[in-house]
Amino acid sequence: MERAKRIRELRESISLTRKEFSEHIGIPVRTLEDWEAGRRTPPEYIPRLISYQLKYEELLQKVSGQKVNDDEAERGENALERLQ
Repeated sequence: MERAKRIRELRESISLTRKEFSEHIGIPVRTLEDWEAGRRTPPEYIPRLISYQLKYEELLQKVSGQKVNDDEAERGENALERLQ
């Protein structure tokens, strides 16, 4: 249940509805609903990955001084992969 609570906290920290959040992170809305309701348990690493994604987007926002959309975040991820 702690993972479900963490996912909900992450979603609420960026003030998105379940539908908006599921679209943003690429998880079906039904899966997100089941996780938050405790009907299903997400894998242990999922809350951590979501947290990393949100922190990454926040960092990009600070660096660029503007809101980062999904396309920009994906381009940034691709650039990081090329550097590694």
